[in-house]
Amino acid sequence: MVRCPGQDQRFWKPEDIFEVKCPGCGGNVEFFKDEPKLKCRKCGLLVTNPKIDLGCAEWCQYAEQCLGVSPEGELNIIADKLKDEMKEVFAGDQKRIEHALSVLNYSEQIREAEGGDPLVVKAAAILHDIGIVEAERKYDSSAGKYQELEGPPLAEGILKRYDLKAETIEHICRIIANHHSAKDIDTAEFRIVWDADWLVNIPTDFPEASKEKLQEIIDKTFKTCKGRQIALEIFLNRPMKEC
Repeated sequence: MVRCPGQDQRFWKPEDIFEVKCPGCGGNVEFFKDEPKLKCRKCGLLVTNPKIDLGCAEWCQYAEQCLGVSPEGELNIIADKLKDEMKEVFAGDQKRIEHALSVLNYSEQIREAEGGDPLVVKAAAILHDIGIVEAERKYDSSAGKYQELEGPPLAEGILKRYDLKAETIEHICRIIANHHSAKDIDTAEFRIVWDADWLVNIPTDFPEASKEKLQEIIDKTFKTCKGRQIALEIFLNRPMKEC
């Protein structure tokens, strides 16, 4: 059987073999570019290859057998790591952690109906409030106003550890920089995270709002059909309709 050219080492370049720092002990783990995971020889931790290229997995029927991981599996690995990064920044603040995970949950529901890049949506949802801790440290009572400023540099530093495309990182950071103000972005992924954040925030921000007020907020604020439908079902008990 002829090997896939991308996996045939005769076609490899020097940079296709590289070392990755083990997040557990700091030791070096040597990867070939097609190895999805390796166990660190020093501490035994299973380390994920941050540079694995799953492009062929989008179309090749043998990709999962060949690479040992599916695109969905790789996406979930990155999402799980970003959750860990988010929890570390929030230092055990369960309220903020649960908020981010709730926004992620709604974002995934909305994206299933609206489409969009799943990596951008997941990452932006998980990291959307990542700047609040630094904003509180610098600006105290004005933290909410400045978290859009502090969040993108922190998110960029985290995302660069996973060898994502520059345009993907830039897109995620723009969503984070706009998730309260919607200043200069209107992508499908932004609209999804925006609506998911509002779904989580409405009960806290408007605890005593009348049905008329809630209807006004929903009509004025939501940017996706699916987000609006979820809001109507949750807050006004209206049956979910197809968008």
